[in-house]
Amino acid sequence: MNVSDFDLVIRGGTVVTGTDTFRADIGVVGETITVVGEALEPGGGRIIEADGLLVMPGGIDSHCHIEQLQPDGSEYEDSFGHASAACFAGGTTSVITFAAQFKGQRLGPVLAEYHRRAARGMVDYSFHQIINDPFDAVIEQDVPEVVAAGIRSLKVFLTYDDVRLDDRQYLRVLAAARRAGALVTVHAENYDAIAWLTEALLKAGMTAPKYHAWSRPTVIETEATHRAIALAELVDQPIQIFHVSGPEPAAEIARARARGVKVWGETCPQYLVLSAADMDRPGFEGAKFICSPAPRGPAESEGLWDAIRAGTIDNISSDHSGHSFSIPGRGKRAHGTDVDFTKIPNGVPGLAARLPIVFSEGVSKGRIDAQTFVRLTASNPAKLFGLAPRKGTIAPGSDADLVLWDPAKKVTITNRLMQHAIDYTPYEGLEVTGWPVMTIARGRVVMKDDVVTAAPGSARFLPREPYAFITPRGVFPNGFDAAAIMI
Repeated sequence: MNVSDFDLVIRGGTVVTGTDTFRADIGVVGETITVVGEALEPGGGRIIEADGLLVMPGGIDSHCHIEQLQPDGSEYEDSFGHASAACFAGGTTSVITFAAQFKGQRLGPVLAEYHRRAARGMVDYSFHQIINDPFDAVIEQDVPEVVAAGIRSLKVFLTYDDVRLDDRQYLRVLAAARRAGALVTVHAENYDAIAWLTEALLKAGMTAPKYHAWSRPTVIETEATHRAIALAELVDQPIQIFHVSGPEPAAEIARARARGVKVWGETCPQYLVLSAADMDRPGFEGAKFICSPAPRGPAESEGLWDAIRAGTIDNISSDHSGHSFSIPGRGKRAHGTDVDFTKIPNGVPGLAARLPIVFSEGVSKGRIDAQTFVRLTASNPAKLFGLAPRKGTIAPGSDADLVLWDPAKKVTITNRLMQHAIDYTPYEGLEVTGWPVMTIARGRVVMKDDVVTAAPGSARFLPREPYAFITPRGVFPNGFDAAAIMI
């Protein structure tokens, strides 16, 4: 290639992929990596000197709630514009967020509305289609159409009053996904057990934010994880379990994988650095940390690192679900502050914090190496959700989504650095070692030294074609394929 063919050369950095670490230059033409080699010269193009820095693939956050609509007509506070800025600030260049169906809705108009909203942002995106109401037309017509349109993952909840599916409905979604060629992602907690415990806690006057964790102990998540996997095994449908909070549900995943079941596990930074004790802060402060499943404790966090090293947990997302804290009548205070824990919105913000926390707690503290970090935050989600090899790696032909890391830079996390619309971060004051100093998205520098420069409307939809990674095994109890019959 002639030197004049490069629009951009990232020179002299240490390249880290999910499999290799090596010193190299990266040549970019337009939006695409064309050469990974040595002594590249850009001709008339731009040079970015990366000596002393790690050059990694842009992060993929495969579980985040952005500008998500609610049944009452409200929406999550982070617009796609704010969320895009937060992503780039933290080194993330692609997201898979949610298109939420409500009771009685058809999926086509739902998906069209989310496309309209996401296109106004800057970060490349795809969707998980939430199925809250699997009535006949949705299962028979809409799911195949949505999947054919490039949305190859469905999301189901096994808890929450307004969105949960019972086991029969869950089986119906699993079967529909299998026929259409989609992955199913699962929020696994036992609805009835939570309701029973919550009623007892409220009757006992135990209403403070800390009792949110008491209402959903680990055993409730472990049972639901076992059940979600068992029913998926019945249908022969691959699934991912979202936001695994501790080693016990992770063990259910490990046991299933040992017998060949296609199930993957994901966790989030809140389960690595927060704990149930954070919800026991004075007054209403504990509300900042309410999310589901609830954060556990240091022993559970270390158990998750064991599961990560074992490969049972192979993806770390943010589960970004931002609700402001200080604004009366809004966010965490939507129902006031003198309310029981059931009236406090679930979720914590985390788009910008995800990669720095995982790098610091993992790589900087010696729990994992840099290649494992890349697998957890970029290459594994790209493979699981059908974005590879376009996303999640550094190789000729892949999108030029790159993050330059200063592995020695110490930063104290503040809400200002998060660049989201939310007025707090649950990680305020946490010191991390390792920080993204530049983010490049499809060949464009979109963040440098914490300043985001991307143009609104520059986002691109990432349709996902059929891919072999999630092909069912063809193994059924008694050899009987019920999904082929039960439409």
